[in-house]
Formats: sequence, C-alpha cells, structure tokens
Amino acid sequence: MKAIAFTGMPGAGKSEAVRVAEELGIAVVRMGDVVRNEARKRGLELSDENVGGLADEMRREHGKDIWARKCLEELKGKDVVVIDGIRNIEEVEFFRRYIKNFILVAIHASPRIRYERIAKRGRSDDTDSIEKMKERERRELSWGLGSVIAMADVIIVNEGNLEEFREKIRQLLKENED
Repeated sequence: MKAIAFTGMPGAGKSEAVRVAEELGIAVVRMGDVVRNEARKRGLELSDENVGGLADEMRREHGKDIWARKCLEELKGKDVVVIDGIRNIEEVEFFRRYIKNFILVAIHASPRIRYERIAKRGRSDDTDSIEKMKERERRELSWGLGSVIAMADVIIVNEGNLEEFREKIRQLLKENED
C-alpha cells in the first residue's frame, strides 16, 4: 500500500487536494469524516465547537493517534490511498508503522488567504468570525499540527489560483501512483 497524507492549517486547501485525488480515481479516507461521524453517533450538532471538542476529548482520553487508529480499517485493501487531515506526529507515526510507503504532504497558505477561504466555503463546522477561526487554529496547533507541517516530506504552497494548485496536486499524485 502507498498512502499520500495531506496536512495543513484550516483553509489551506486540503479538501481541494482531495477532490483532485477523487477525480483521478484514488481512494480517499478523510480523518475529519471519521470525527464528524462519531459526533453524529453521539447526537451532536456538527459545529466547530462540537466537532473540535470531540476530537480533542477523544485524543485526551484515548491517545493522540485515536483518529488514525479509527481510520485504519478504511485503508485496508487499497493499493494507493489519500489520507486527509493528519493533525499530530502520533498519527504520522501510527500510519508509518502500518503503511510501508507513506508520504506526508503539507499544504500551506497564508492566514489571510485561509481566513477568506473559510469565510466563503460554508462548511457546517466553519465559522465566519476571525476570532473563532484563530481559536480553531490554536486548538489544532495544540494537537501538534505545527510539528506535522514542519516534518512533511513535501510542501505545496497554495497562494495562487485554483487551477494552478490543482495542477500541483495532480502532478504530485501522478508521480506517486505506483
């Protein structure tokens, strides 16, 4: 199995990178979907506070790699897979133990651009408040996201137009299909 894992701050472009992978027919496992599914099972509204709070609580109670462990079953039987949403080094280490060929890709964009994107995209766990966005970033950085970004095998800067970014992702994925 080969896994290409995307990480980055909220609004950097991970979801768009995943769309490119799907268009290329590459299997995708979204760690955030696993968290949101758990929130639904518990009857929680899918707000940033609830989803982020649940993710944080589960990490404290069950270990920082809990969401990676919960994703492992979804990875089985796939030759090439994209994993979206790595948030800490423990998740990276967990996947590297189970996946021989694991490539960590950090997607980067400036805070200003990320805030603009988040305000426009309208996902249920997003907010349009700059202060709430900063609070989300602080929470995700407290999980170790900054260290994950710093340890990435590949860094893709997403500061240009959408098609330019999509082409960078297509190229990366095509280079790593085998």
